[in-house]
Amino acid sequence: MSRGEDIHQRLIHFGVDVIRLCGSLSGSPAGAHISNQLLRCGTSSAANYAEVRGAESRKDFVHKLGLVLKELNESLTWLEIARRAGLGREDVVDSLANECNQLCRIISASIQTASGRRK
Repeated sequence: MSRGEDIHQRLIHFGVDVIRLCGSLSGSPAGAHISNQLLRCGTSSAANYAEVRGAESRKDFVHKLGLVLKELNESLTWLEIARRAGLGREDVVDSLANECNQLCRIISASIQTASGRRK
């Protein structure tokens, strides 16, 4: 499996785990709000990464990777809010946050490499 395919599969797995977590959040207004926000950004990173893989230029590639990173960073924020609010199982939220953080670092490093800013 290529590095790009490995990252894509991790992003898909992350999205599926986000769906499962959101399905378990409380039906309170706060739970529904966080669930809706997290579902949107937590699942879009995999779809956006699919677009990265079809980029038409280096500039397009870097731009689309930036969108993936933006969605992952937002996911990380919503996961932290869910954790602090006591929504969802703490071990599940922490595991998702850890994976999201790792994906953020991978995507960030890819952006730096592709834009020639890596030393």
